[in-house]
Amino acid sequence: MNYRREYEIAFVGLKPGEHTFQYQIEDKFFANYGPQDFTNCHADVKVLLDKSNGFMMLKFDVGGTADVNCDRCGNPLHLQLWDEFKIIVKLVDEPEQMNEQEEDPDVYYISKGESHLHLEDWIFEFVNLSIPVQKMCGEDEEGNSQCNPEVLEKLRKMEEEVKKAENPVWKGLDKFKGNLE
Repeated sequence: MNYRREYEIAFVGLKPGEHTFQYQIEDKFFANYGPQDFTNCHADVKVLLDKSNGFMMLKFDVGGTADVNCDRCGNPLHLQLWDEFKIIVKLVDEPEQMNEQEEDPDVYYISKGESHLHLEDWIFEFVNLSIPVQKMCGEDEEGNSQCNPEVLEKLRKMEEEVKKAENPVWKGLDKFKGNLE
């Protein structure tokens, strides 16, 4: 992958201890990754790098906002992003082999000869993970859904039609229903 220098950290010149880096992520950042499930992204990514001998601890704090669509009715939603992620980067002689064998996704290996950390893929992953899997309109003060009422009515009608239309493929399976217990 062609890494952009703005998302690299030259860790070789850093003294042991904690170092902080800030990144402002917007929609243009995601162009290399293809279409996303969100738009109008304004993510603030703070990276705390704790450098030690032989390894580094990275803590990513993701904040900001993004626009998505409700999974149920399609209404636009403005989401607050917030999450934290930690990665341990270890310096080893054979990083490819170690990365293949490592089962913990929060541990990553790089060569002892490396001088830069490439954060672009991690930032991409962590911003995406900050967006909930299920995106739904909230409820009003009375507990009613704020989803588009026209769409909810159409969904209710479709559900009734599905219940009325019995599929002959499944008809014979009803006699086995009691035998499963």
